[in-house]
Formats: sequence, C-alpha cells, structure tokens
Amino acid sequence: MKSGSRSTATLRALPWVGPVLILIAGVVAFPAGYMLWTSTRNLSAYGQDRGPAGLANFRKLFAIDELGSVLLHTVVWVVAVVVITLVLSAGLAQFLNKDFPGRTAVRMAILVPWAASVVMTTTIFAYMLDPDVGIANRFLVDIGVLDRGFGFTKEAGPAFLVAIGVAVFVSIPFTTYTILAGLQAIPSEIEEAGRVDGAGVWQRYRHLTLPQLRPAIAVATVINIINVFNSLPILQVLTGSIAGFSADTTTTLTFKLIRQNQEVATAAAMSVLNFALIVVIIAIYVKLIRPAGEEAR
Repeated sequence: MKSGSRSTATLRALPWVGPVLILIAGVVAFPAGYMLWTSTRNLSAYGQDRGPAGLANFRKLFAIDELGSVLLHTVVWVVAVVVITLVLSAGLAQFLNKDFPGRTAVRMAILVPWAASVVMTTTIFAYMLDPDVGIANRFLVDIGVLDRGFGFTKEAGPAFLVAIGVAVFVSIPFTTYTILAGLQAIPSEIEEAGRVDGAGVWQRYRHLTLPQLRPAIAVATVINIINVFNSLPILQVLTGSIAGFSADTTTTLTFKLIRQNQEVATAAAMSVLNFALIVVIIAIYVKLIRPAGEEAR
C-alpha cells in the first residue's frame, strides 16, 4: 500500500479511533506523565510542591538499604502467584470442560472468590489464622499438629506465604475461565485425531491442546502479572502491620513511604520505578510468546 493511501486510510479511521485515543491519553498517558513529573519535584509531607528536585528523589530511593530485598520479594511474589495460579487453573479448567452432573453449579461456585471483595476475603483468612481465636489455628491444635496457636500473619516469612496463597485463591476464577474459554474454542476433531493416532492423554494435551491454549494462557498471564504486581490489599491486610520492609513488595513499599514516612516525593519515584518494571516485564513476556502466536504485521 502506498504512503498516500495509508495516510488517507488513517484520516478516514481517525473519527472512529479518535475517542479511544483521547481516552487512552486521559486515563494512561496523562497520569503516567504526571507521575514522572511529580517524581522530579521537591514535595512536602503534605504534597506541597516546593520546586524542582532533579534526580534527588531517585537517589534517596536507591539509598534505602532494604530496596534490594524488596525487589526480590516482588519477583518471588509475582512469579509464585502467577505460576501456581496458571498450573491450578489449567487443571481446573480441564476438569470443568468435562460433562458431569452439577457442572453448572461448580462453575458458578468457582466465581465466588472473584466476585467477593479482596479485602473481605483476605480479612477472613487473617481471622482464620489468628493465633488466639482463629478457627484454622484451633483445628491444628485440636488434631495435634500444633501445641499452641501459631502467628501465621505475625511474622514476615509465614505472612508472605499466606499472602501468596490468598492471591492464588482470588486469581484462580478469572484464570480458570480464561483457559476454559480457550479449551472450548478447540475443535473436537483435533483431540479425536490424536486419539486415533494412538497418542496418550498427556501426549494429546502437550502436543495438541496446549499449543491451542497459548493465546488464552498469554492473556491470563499478562493480566495476572499486572494485577499481582500492583496488588496492595492482600499484602496490606496480612503484612502491613509487620515492622520494617521484611515482607514488602515495591507496591507496599510505596504505600508505606506515603502513609508511615510521609515521603511523598520518594514514593513518586518508587511509582515510576514500578511502572518501568511492569512495562519491561510485559514487553519481555510478549516478545517471548510472539513466535507461538500471530506474527506482527
């Protein structure tokens, strides 16, 4: 297509895509630009702009001793939640794709963790694991697993593991339905052809079903990475009361810099770093899965 024809086609499409571009600019581009601008300002504890600060806020951010461990926690948090969620959801979607009595009721029940408030769900888990009155602790004591109630959410390590479990629990419904939609889009003839050729169950899944699921898995992975990376409620409820940054990710660190330390400018710099990290992670993932999907035109 000639450049003149392309320009004409672009101008003709502009009235249709223009509102979308304006929405993207207002919802994504402007906040991102304002966040970057804010990170270079000298802000008081109450957000008053005192003038330019250059890169001082970033230098102060990287001077935080625990920043390295916070970044490591973030990697562990995102990878653990996304991978465990994908594995469990793939198995659950495969099960829900079968025809069995009560399948509709089971499918509806899967939606409950997704429909409920994340804060409410996390708070329920926190009360269940309370060392004094938590029903889960009481049960473990009654069956002899524990001598007395254990503070699962009172120490950094156990609380972080509990947070991963809760995040997986609330992420499974969306991921399961995304993979289930991919399964239902696969023609039954593909499975039948593999069975006729003598392929086993695992061989059919690995070589026939899984390649067809890559687009659905890619969508679920990208959305889960974004959601988990930016997740605040789960970690705030379960690890927010733990002193220091021993159970923090970059998102909860940003929150603490604002609420506890009143370091608004440093938090703005942390937000910019967060944004850059998520863009890089998504770009790498999209690059890796591109050969398995449609080629870029």
